[in-house]
Amino acid sequence: MKALVLNTNSFQLEEVTTPTVGEHQALVKINYAALNHRDQWIREGQYAKIQLPAILGSDGCGEVIVVSNEEHRHWIGKPVIINPNIGWGSDDRFQSKEYQILGMPAQGTLAEYVVVNIDRLYEKPVYLSNEQASALPLAGLTAYNALFNKGKAEKGMNILISGVGGGVAQFAFLLANAIGANVYVTSSKENVIQRCIDLGAKCGANYTEKEAVKNLAKSVGGFDIIIDSACGDGMNELIASLKPAGKFVFYGATKGLPKDLNMRQIFWNHLQLLGSTMGSDEDFGKMIALCNEHQIIPVLDKTFDFTDAVAAFDRMKNGEQFGKIIVKI
Repeated sequence: MKALVLNTNSFQLEEVTTPTVGEHQALVKINYAALNHRDQWIREGQYAKIQLPAILGSDGCGEVIVVSNEEHRHWIGKPVIINPNIGWGSDDRFQSKEYQILGMPAQGTLAEYVVVNIDRLYEKPVYLSNEQASALPLAGLTAYNALFNKGKAEKGMNILISGVGGGVAQFAFLLANAIGANVYVTSSKENVIQRCIDLGAKCGANYTEKEAVKNLAKSVGGFDIIIDSACGDGMNELIASLKPAGKFVFYGATKGLPKDLNMRQIFWNHLQLLGSTMGSDEDFGKMIALCNEHQIIPVLDKTFDFTDAVAAFDRMKNGEQFGKIIVKI
């Protein structure tokens, strides 16, 4: 089969051996895969415990063609998406020490075929195309955990999604909007802000403009929840825009650590800083159910042919996308 293989000195399509199923496993023919920043960070060597060669990709939609056990034959021929969790563990609140994400070290979805455990399979939501469904798993799960388990998001809350151009941020925006929250966004791009307003955001702020976030917060009475992946020196401005007892939920730190935090503001206003990443298997099922209930359609950026998969990664590297980047396998 063909697969996009990352080696120490190469990143290209190669012919590799088609995987075979073991006990309680399925072979899935991948139709579409979606990229995540995790994939690009691994490509750049900026991820923990990288093992090469690697076939990346945590998101995929395809068709089950082989199962190992007779009791699982009902999966054959079904269009499916894959839960990218491997070994989350027994506590839904956090992952186990053995936890992995599909797509390194386990072979990922940027290949014609992938083998996964039967319990990783979920039927594709019928209202979504295969292309749309491929965008759902990792970002949708991460956004669900941040919003609902950590943020306790509810209808009518003021929720700010910062840096809304990223895949997780967009799903957080879509999920929060679906439940009837008042959703606000920040971006460095005016066209991205306007696109989000067209999709249901109340308003947005260009975070490159001085006091734009402060002014937005003042105009709406502050935020109950902020969902963020950047951290860095902009944290104080964001934290200052929270209502008393507000929650700052972060699932990344792409801008690094802040030089300082306004601790007095945090304790005086009873604010909560909550770390989050991915989500449990139970959360994955709940996320799919919520998407089905509200017919949530992922925002797609651009679809690349498998032969142009490296160019898809370059688009992500350059920050050119709005929505999920898809690869047609």
